Amino acid sequence: MEKAKQLLEFHYGYSSFRTGQEQAIQSVLSGEDTLCVMPTGGGKSICYQIPALVFEGTTIVISPLISLMKDQVDTLLQLDVSAAFINSSLTARETRDTIEKAKRGEYKLLYIAPERLESYDFMDHLRQIDIPLVAVDEAHCISQWGHDFRPSYQRIQRMIGNLPNRPVVLALTATATPRVRQDICWSLDIDENKTVLTGFERENLSFSVIKGQDRLSYLKDFIKKNEKEAGIIYAATRKTVDQLYENLKKSGINVSRYHAGMMDQERMEQQEQFLQDESSVMVATSAFGMGIDKSNIRYVIHFQLPKNMESYYQEAGRAGRDGLPSECILLYSSQDVQVQRFLIDQSSEQERMAQELEKLQLMVDYCYTESCLQQSIVRYFSDEEIPPCGRCGNCTDARESIDVTREAQIVLSCIVRMGQKRFGKTLIAQVLTGSKNKKVLDFGFQKLPTYGMMKEKSIKEVTDLIEFFISQEVIAVEHGTFPTLYVKEKGKEILMGKEQIMRKEAVVTKQVAVDDPLFEELRNVRKVIAEQENVPPFVIFADTALKDMCVKLPETRDEFLNVTGVGKSKLEKYGERFISAISDYLAENPDRRKNAGEKVPAKKATPDSHLETYTFYKEGKSIEEIADQRKLAVSTVENHFVQCMQEGMAIQTEDLIPDEYVSEIEQAVQQAGGEKLKPIKEMLPEEVSYFMIKVYLLQNEMKKQVKS
Repeated sequence: MEKAKQLLEFHYGYSSFRTGQEQAIQSVLSGEDTLCVMPTGGGKSICYQIPALVFEGTTIVISPLISLMKDQVDTLLQLDVSAAFINSSLTARETRDTIEKAKRGEYKLLYIAPERLESYDFMDHLRQIDIPLVAVDEAHCISQWGHDFRPSYQRIQRMIGNLPNRPVVLALTATATPRVRQDICWSLDIDENKTVLTGFERENLSFSVIKGQDRLSYLKDFIKKNEKEAGIIYAATRKTVDQLYENLKKSGINVSRYHAGMMDQERMEQQEQFLQDESSVMVATSAFGMGIDKSNIRYVIHFQLPKNMESYYQEAGRAGRDGLPSECILLYSSQDVQVQRFLIDQSSEQERMAQELEKLQLMVDYCYTESCLQQSIVRYFSDEEIPPCGRCGNCTDARESIDVTREAQIVLSCIVRMGQKRFGKTLIAQVLTGSKNKKVLDFGFQKLPTYGMMKEKSIKEVTDLIEFFISQEVIAVEHGTFPTLYVKEKGKEILMGKEQIMRKEAVVTKQVAVDDPLFEELRNVRKVIAEQENVPPFVIFADTALKDMCVKLPETRDEFLNVTGVGKSKLEKYGERFISAISDYLAENPDRRKNAGEKVPAKKATPDSHLETYTFYKEGKSIEEIADQRKLAVSTVENHFVQCMQEGMAIQTEDLIPDEYVSEIEQAVQQAGGEKLKPIKEMLPEEVSYFMIKVYLLQNEMKKQVKS
């Protein structure tokens, strides 16, 4: 493993492996066939790329999508690792040239599409390549119980058996239930005991479900608040993608789109715009994203309900692949259930229909649960029980509830008086708001006692309210030629005054990342280099590397090498340009150096570094003592304390905020609100740091959670 660690540091710029990576690599290097189940963004590619560099010969990677192969090969070439792919994007001549080079041993990794295995000629070519390892990416595609079954994956075992020397087999997936894992092992002849399962929790992701709100308004507001960040909006149908694309474009949002109904050329151009950061938002169907390696996606919003949890977690998991905090939001409407039922009915084989509908119901259950959303996801994929995440919309929901029982009774009474299962929500809203619409008058609904009882509200507000009552199963939707409404049993109880109904205030959209002018400068440098080299910006450096530069402020080559994600190869290629940009920024903003504290030799970041800081804290050491002992910047140690608090570790806030400042911070927060730190800081003495304010706000948030 020592050689594996050296290769990791030299090529990738990391001093240690993430959870599960070392175990998987050790198993493969020991010659064991292995199944690796790791969340999206957990670093699965390292698990086969490092062994490929250790082994003699060419590792074959079976991968389902062209976009994945291109991203992976671009990244490897940037790391000075020889790699290539063979798929339908190549001409016949390019394919022949690539195969010949592979036979000569010119590649360490060769990515191939599973459909290639249906060609006996191609299988013969593979027999002439020295193959020590076969990596099967997106291995759930091999299982008929999986959510993305591909028959060509079932030819992999035949290919392996056809090779002159049997290679080691490594299967990798992010979304496999116990039954799918069992199927993968059986299909590839892997001992189930040789499974590396790191757990399904994504600790940097915050999950939320938004119900009963205007989805388009919420979406536009969120995107505008996060206009500098990259995000994906998923919709269930091509029509919805096109409508959203046009709507967002008219609102001045820099947006791309992607679905299977587009011409190949346009689809590829739109994808490239998003990957190159030329557009910040991608609106797409599920056809987009499988294998997209863009690491700096800060949010994924599902505008419509996905068909199952596997699809949802895989798509949502494309946020925050670099490990930075990111948002996963599902905008739920009960109408989407019928859309998905229709799609399932159109696409599923009869024997899979019941299974697909059951999975859809479990997805609906997820939208209605009031317990921790991350817990629900982990429970779906495994028997593992995790504590509440403390990050998701349910764990952090501190909104006030408003009694809307009277409004419900008015709406329900109107539905009954208009005749149940006859009309949709728009006409009902028109009656309630006192519209003189011809249809309302033709039916004589202006004579109803409920006519105009909500005239102080707009039709939009009333339809939103009806949508909320549908989500609470007070009103049901009958799907015929067009959807009509009727009162459910729970609604009858409310109508008779036997039950109350409460509605929480609208969820306020939030900003995902804090603005940092230096980060923007470095992002611009990265974009210029990426355009010159014709690769996506995240291939040059991930956002994690840029943010680490903002913390460590490297001005020499040795200091730059201490940045997370910087290996010797990238130091030589890009070091001078980023160092120069940082030095220029510091010359113009000398306070940045002062605020960062005295520079100390930076230590490589590790995933559990905050836990080491916590151990020192439990020994009674101060922040300054920990920074000195660990050779870290004070700001880094402060960030560790924030992370520890977010993870629920016992920390006495009086150890972090001097008593004399507590009441001043409290008053400032009351006046400025807790949304942004800068307005609070401006009201306080200079001695009160941003860190103290963060700790105070976190403490308040945790108190609210305990009360709720």
